[in-house]
Amino acid sequence: MAEVLPHGILEICVVVGASHEKLKEICQAIPKDGIRSHCYLSPEIRSVHVPPFVSKEDSRFGNSDQSFTRISRRRSFKKKKELKHTNPVATNANVDHIESQSEEFSIPSNIDLQGLPQLCFPGELQIETEAKEDRYHFLVFTDVFGTRTYGVAVQFYRLIEEGNSFQHGQTNWNVHNQRMSTLYAPFSVCVISKFPYYTAFKDCLSSLMVHAKTCQELDFDHKVRQFAAKLALVPSPPSGTLHLVFNLNPLLIVLPSREDPNYPVADLDIHLPLLCFKPKCILQILTCILMEQRIVFLSADWALLTLVAECFILYLHPLQWQHTYVPILSKEMMDFLMAPTAFLMGCHIDYFKEVKSEIEGLILVNIDEGTITFSNLAATEPDIPEIPSQAAECFAQRIESLQLHYDLELSHLGSSTDISNLRMRRRNWQQNLNLTIQELFLVLVVNMFRDVSDYLNYEYRVFNSEEFLKTRTVSDQPFYKKVLETYIFHSFLKARLSRKMDAFSHMELRICPESNRVKMRDNPRRPTMEQMVMRREYHFDHLVTKRFAASMPNLPVDIWQEISAEHLSIRKNKSEHAMKKSTKSVTLKLPEFRSPLNYSSVIAWYTDFINLLSKAINTTGQECSSLLARYYYLRGLAYLMQGKYLEALSDFQNLYKTDLDIFPKELVKKVIGVLPPDQHSQAGRKPELKRLISIMLEKERNVTASDEHVKKFELPKTHMHQEDFLKRIQESGIVKDVGTILRLFNALTIVNSEKNKLKYRDMTTEQIPTAKVVSRSVFYLSAETGHLKQIDPETFRDFYNFWKESEAEAHEVNLPLEVIEYLDKNESVFKLSSAVRTNYGVGKIALTQKRLFLLKEGRPGYVEISKFRDIMEVENVSVMFFPLRIPGLKIKTALKEPFVGNLKTERDLWQLIVKEMWAGRTMADKHKDPQYIQEALTNVLLMDAVVGCTQSRAIYAASKLAYFDQMRNLVVPKTTLETLKHKINPSADQTSPQAVNALLYAPGNPNYPEEGANANPKLWCALSEGKVVLMDAASWCIQQHCIQVGNSKLNCMLGVDSSQLWIGSQDSCIYIINTCSMSCNKQLTEHCTDVTDMVLEDQGSNLSQKCVYSCSLDGSVICWDVSTLQIKTNFQLSNCHRLTAIKLHNCMLWCCVGDSLLEVKKTGQVFRTLILENPNGSRAFFNCFLVLSGKNQLVTGCADKGEVCFWDMENLSKPWQKIQLQDCSSINCMIFVKNQVWIGSKGLDKANGKIYVIDADKYYVEKELVAHVDMVRALCAAENKYVLSGAGREDGKVAIWKVE
Repeated sequence: MAEVLPHGILEICVVVGASHEKLKEICQAIPKDGIRSHCYLSPEIRSVHVPPFVSKEDSRFGNSDQSFTRISRRRSFKKKKELKHTNPVATNANVDHIESQSEEFSIPSNIDLQGLPQLCFPGELQIETEAKEDRYHFLVFTDVFGTRTYGVAVQFYRLIEEGNSFQHGQTNWNVHNQRMSTLYAPFSVCVISKFPYYTAFKDCLSSLMVHAKTCQELDFDHKVRQFAAKLALVPSPPSGTLHLVFNLNPLLIVLPSREDPNYPVADLDIHLPLLCFKPKCILQILTCILMEQRIVFLSADWALLTLVAECFILYLHPLQWQHTYVPILSKEMMDFLMAPTAFLMGCHIDYFKEVKSEIEGLILVNIDEGTITFSNLAATEPDIPEIPSQAAECFAQRIESLQLHYDLELSHLGSSTDISNLRMRRRNWQQNLNLTIQELFLVLVVNMFRDVSDYLNYEYRVFNSEEFLKTRTVSDQPFYKKVLETYIFHSFLKARLSRKMDAFSHMELRICPESNRVKMRDNPRRPTMEQMVMRREYHFDHLVTKRFAASMPNLPVDIWQEISAEHLSIRKNKSEHAMKKSTKSVTLKLPEFRSPLNYSSVIAWYTDFINLLSKAINTTGQECSSLLARYYYLRGLAYLMQGKYLEALSDFQNLYKTDLDIFPKELVKKVIGVLPPDQHSQAGRKPELKRLISIMLEKERNVTASDEHVKKFELPKTHMHQEDFLKRIQESGIVKDVGTILRLFNALTIVNSEKNKLKYRDMTTEQIPTAKVVSRSVFYLSAETGHLKQIDPETFRDFYNFWKESEAEAHEVNLPLEVIEYLDKNESVFKLSSAVRTNYGVGKIALTQKRLFLLKEGRPGYVEISKFRDIMEVENVSVMFFPLRIPGLKIKTALKEPFVGNLKTERDLWQLIVKEMWAGRTMADKHKDPQYIQEALTNVLLMDAVVGCTQSRAIYAASKLAYFDQMRNLVVPKTTLETLKHKINPSADQTSPQAVNALLYAPGNPNYPEEGANANPKLWCALSEGKVVLMDAASWCIQQHCIQVGNSKLNCMLGVDSSQLWIGSQDSCIYIINTCSMSCNKQLTEHCTDVTDMVLEDQGSNLSQKCVYSCSLDGSVICWDVSTLQIKTNFQLSNCHRLTAIKLHNCMLWCCVGDSLLEVKKTGQVFRTLILENPNGSRAFFNCFLVLSGKNQLVTGCADKGEVCFWDMENLSKPWQKIQLQDCSSINCMIFVKNQVWIGSKGLDKANGKIYVIDADKYYVEKELVAHVDMVRALCAAENKYVLSGAGREDGKVAIWKVE
């Protein structure tokens, strides 16, 4: 059971000093003519104190005062101490203690006691003739698994009194010599913890020294034991705004929490390196760390070695140092510097010359002088490139504004007469400065690596490092070449590919929000006109040239805003800044420690702690749910220490409703695993605990090893069948859409077949299966040759290289300003022809996503040929030029004379290109779907690459990619065309469309226009597999790509208020998203099956006046108090196995239970039943229904046929009106807008989703709308002006309809 108990902040407390025997020898060997000082001794461990210090068994045997039991939990350490020096007249208590010291007790497995004495005295342990001031230093220990523990040690001197030396409170020798009173022996107390509370433990040891240095020899060890026992009681605060305070007379000790869970604890002055080094030197040190050099910090102050090293580790967060880390090396450990691998170590400045002259390849960082040098044994200094110039410039500008001196910051304040107030003021200043510095360095890291995500393929976990390097400036490439090969960067890539929302991700969203929004113009990556202008405005040395070599046509173009350093800094809107300011930290003072600390007093302390937390919980409202969660967490820990496991589990279960981010999953698993049978049965009788245990056990069964590998993109070396080719293309980032890739495969197999005609000429169909195949695939035979369709690596390589070369060439296009001013700022040039003669003049034909224009030669000029939507006809012509007939292309428009260009050998390709873009524009206009033009643009660029990588039958192969030209004549019904306003794709960054299972429109906040995008209306889209996408409903761009809420289908969404979004899932959970932080840290887990619907009962503006009714498939209905997230009432519908929807009307609940509708009282009593009989006597099944309150009517939709029924709520015996929907097999959803009932359905053919609009007064189908190729799964209204519809996986888009 001891394994389950949570640890306090103390792991172990050790007293180190010269051995008892050595001190005795020195005292006995003092010469008669004087006193010998500066006598060097070897430090040894004198006592070890390891929790737990008390147990229940102690109280049974009456050893309540000094019985500190050690239970063997890890490897054991046996103190090798002989008892021959024991004074026979020692007290019984002391004898008991001596015997206990020889017992085996537990030592944390990552603590090496053999090396600890040297680290407590890293210099020398020597006898002095006068006492010296106490000195503190800090230690870091790393085990073989990379887990770190932290230590704080104090060195202090005690007078060696006449006749004895303190050792466990016993008299050790008896030498009478007056000269002994002038000798001082050094000792050290080291506190070791899993948490880096450097300042807190320094304060704790300072408090101990006040008492320990003045106490009698006999009391010293007892005081250290009591000190360690107190620290063992103190828990570490969870991340958040709650700090813990406890009293160790005379000081109040503050344990700061991590205000941001994405940051580590920073209980030190992280501005120290900024006082020691200039900004340029700091950047050099960070570069050395990123490149995993062999780095040695040197200082005359042992304390600075660890503090400065820890600061640099914090500066690079979330990048993590992966190698050897020993910030303090004692004299005996100096040989560690000979290690050939990367390390970060620290040693005393006295060894500087020796290290520099005898060990090669070291980076020597002199903290005292603020310099960096290299060990000069090597012939040349290591090549350490500079940090990328733009990131460095931004850093230098921001660091100048920091106020690093406390006295200057608070010089206007008066003197404080209260030391506690003075310390608190200094602590608050340091805390604010720490946050500012952490943010500054995080911005630096983001600016260095913000573009990495552009070269990632998340599905296949591929990083295209080669293309990433190509896009860096020449001056920055040496830096990235080295960093990209390090373990630090590899670990960083793992987190990116896993879409980890850490500090880097959140900061990336803040400083470059545009890069995270998928505009509905998913252009292949090319520089826009805006970028071209910006490039001209800055000097080349300060220009970040981005060639966008790793193209992903299905992804968006990011607006390029990183030319100047101002663009790289944080852009905060007022609401975000206000939110940060409003988040104030709260301190909780722990109960006073009782003395002596025996079993009964420890239990009493935990009782006081629980009472304190219970009082805090009762006085904290649900609006402070984050703070409430911290109280529950701490009380759960306290209950565990008292052995009250069920109470602890209840508190941990409350974290689901307050803040799931701090839920101690592993601890709860352990507690559940050791529950005694009687308590396990008690938990089974409590629904919330039964559900918690069920969830934890289910998660444990479903645990799968996460895939954390990272691949570098490599060109294939073997032949590829269709499946292999699909994977390779997606890995390369060229295109992600499966349909487009399959068409590309067909095009390239034509190219490939021309190359391999001779090779396969004599190969019959019967011989094909004998070919070597490395994977199970479906093989495709060419319709022309009967040969196996595959692509050889040479064809793939030629295609890939041509694609990349075309991108590079397009990026090098530098249009004159006279031309740029005619184009939209977001337009890009995607292709240029050779110089040709046209009837508009001589020049190059340029293609953008919107138009064709002629870039005239000689004097630069712009002549527009046509916008794609204005084209009327494209045809091949021959231009007579005696005696030749030159191939030309003729483009007719309605606005000007036809354009004729003598394109010669390029004519056929340009004809394909122009016709595809024209067709894509036409389709985009017809279907109100801008993605069509982007898909057409992708097809055009693929055509160009196919033609470029082959010679024979090139145009025929490229024509296989002309998708939209073949779809040109697809007819859109007139009614649909008039009603449809726009179409958007919420799964734009996915490899395939995702089903839109639920939609929710949230109105904007026009009263606060200064909030920018945050004031705009929002559209929440629930996609497949627990993905939620947030779209800005003003610009229809993706504002938040993917908020993951479980991994199951999401059935319903409900906006409770402006800050809460509730989502019902197929996994039986209700997920609550905080719309301010865009995080999901609350869950309601009381349902046992699919949560199918939710409805809000709003009785006022306050949360306390709101409640939510939720239902699940098994017939369970729960009423939730929105303010407390507690269950107000709940009931179970009898014999119900298909409860799919609920509505609230006149204080009654209407429930759709499959073959009937039930009117139910809030107590669960069924009041009325509605059924619909089919002509054959069977019951019709309902899928959805509406309550028309103003008309006192019900509208039902059938699940098994296209029938809509209107019912009078006063008479439910038969429907008032029936309407049969044509070409409809089932009705999935319906909403009521402006006296119209909008119905989403599934057509008779699965790939046909229709929307029917019924006039609610005249009871007839007013419109039939067709805009989806899969069933309509979701409908929602936007301010009674628009209706939005979401379709199934085959379509995956959202259509926006005008309401008339």
